[in-house]
Amino acid sequence: MYQKTTLDNGIRILSEEIPHVRSISMGIWVDVGSRDENNENSGISHFIEHMMFKGTQKRTPKNIAEELDAVGGQLNAFTTKEYTCYHTKVLDEHFPLAVDILSDMLLNSNFDQEDLLRERNVILEEIKMYEDAPDELVHDLFAKTIWHGHPLGRPIIGSEETVNSFNRDDLFNFYRQHYIPNKIIISLAGNIKHEKAVEILAPLFSSLKAGEKPRQSTPPVGVSELTCQNKDTEQAHMIIGAPGYQLGNDDMYTAQIINTVLGGGLSSRLFQEIREERGLVYAVFSYHSSYNDAGLFAVYAGLSKNNVNEAMELIFKEINDISEKGITSTELQRSKDQLKGNLLLSLENVNSRMSRLGKSEMYLGKVLNPEEIVEKVYKVTNEDIQRVATSMFQPSKFSMATIGSWEDSSSIEKDFNNFKKI
Repeated sequence: MYQKTTLDNGIRILSEEIPHVRSISMGIWVDVGSRDENNENSGISHFIEHMMFKGTQKRTPKNIAEELDAVGGQLNAFTTKEYTCYHTKVLDEHFPLAVDILSDMLLNSNFDQEDLLRERNVILEEIKMYEDAPDELVHDLFAKTIWHGHPLGRPIIGSEETVNSFNRDDLFNFYRQHYIPNKIIISLAGNIKHEKAVEILAPLFSSLKAGEKPRQSTPPVGVSELTCQNKDTEQAHMIIGAPGYQLGNDDMYTAQIINTVLGGGLSSRLFQEIREERGLVYAVFSYHSSYNDAGLFAVYAGLSKNNVNEAMELIFKEINDISEKGITSTELQRSKDQLKGNLLLSLENVNSRMSRLGKSEMYLGKVLNPEEIVEKVYKVTNEDIQRVATSMFQPSKFSMATIGSWEDSSSIEKDFNNFKKI
């Protein structure tokens, strides 16, 4: 059970009391991410997230780090394509301190020019580190390929060019436009009563003036393309995928079952066939990502470039088999039980409970209880599996992205176009 209070300025506070633990996890969710940017300011949401840790009117960056460290607390943040989250976990007795620090960061950050120059170098190093991780970079390349030209297809971190262009006014103006009450959700889970949480939070956040900044971006339209990026790597990294389902669409649960059967674990078809039976890869998995108005279903494999074409053929064979025949009754039941187990086990973690509250409120405007989610999963039939698979896995919808030492990628392009029609 959770409780919700909306402050007069529009900030929503959601909490779930868990009296048998000693900790409290809190997240401040801001409904802004890389899809709210344009080509010129790509990466600015991520840059602002970094700047929130660089000092306020009453705290230096060192103070921010030391005050929670001193009581064994945790403090961190992350930026995604659609939201930014600042989160902390502390003992219940230190909750007022955690609130004071996070509210200070969110409302009173300096955006000092000298700090900006130092943090710019940090982010540029982060970009370089990311470039050296092709197994992560290929996911951004795939999004750029299938959602070519759309904000959801751009990398969250931005580029060296855009990061180098930002000044204090750019950051502060973007912050002022988007860090407004109707785009802020505060979620908590742990040993605290809702009334007490509101009593502590409201005086600090009520001063934020109400405003509105609706998201302007339109839904992406997937395209069928192939991108082969030449990079000196030992392995080739590839992703094959197609548009999926947005959050709030009940077919998302069917897509998650398909994902579980296809590549969602050690017992999945792709892991057993491509790794265990044939030894073609070390890593192979699938995933379904849902956004506010779009989704992606994708399969990743890291392997020798000599095995790419064979692995590609096997991936498409399994995808088309599910579209044509569905899955077995054993696979259907096992995947439902697996999803139920993953959900219920995650609820033993206060961070997961806090995240569930924040993301559900942001995307759905409500929080589904675990029993409702499990019920939706268990309602899925094999007819639903075939219907959703047939809709998602149409040949004209597939895109592919690869990173590797490609002297000539023509054979990949030829086989990609042939295999997706199998």
